[in-house]
Amino acid sequence: MKLSKKSEYGLRALFELTLAHGKATLQRHDIAARQRIPVEFLEQILLTLKRAGLISSRRGVNGGYTLIKQPNEITLGQVIRLLDGPLAPIGCVSKTAYQKCSDCPYANKTRCPVQQIMGTVRDAIAGILDHYSLADFAADHPKS
Repeated sequence: MKLSKKSEYGLRALFELTLAHGKATLQRHDIAARQRIPVEFLEQILLTLKRAGLISSRRGVNGGYTLIKQPNEITLGQVIRLLDGPLAPIGCVSKTAYQKCSDCPYANKTRCPVQQIMGTVRDAIAGILDHYSLADFAADHPKS
């Protein structure tokens, strides 16, 4: 599995919002500068996170972005699925976006060797990413 820039930047932006949670709102330019994310790309990511109900925004001098949910309620797996789609390496093992393989010789059989192994890979990836929350992600960062 290769994490896209969208998910990488999304996690880095959420890291900043987690550190500020309950203390302040953050403006997109500040998040972009701290995490070295292009502002235009960050705006798209923040909009997606807002539409999903993970963050909110407020206009004005004291405006900016903030987490809506508690950091321990948002898993890394949830964020990556939101920004990149399913965690499964192939469509026929996805639990959230299953797609039957049309060109596979095992498509009409009860057992597929590739599907069996890739299902194990999916379970391992999901098991790790769904186990860690934003709170865990930011836990080792020194408080400023």
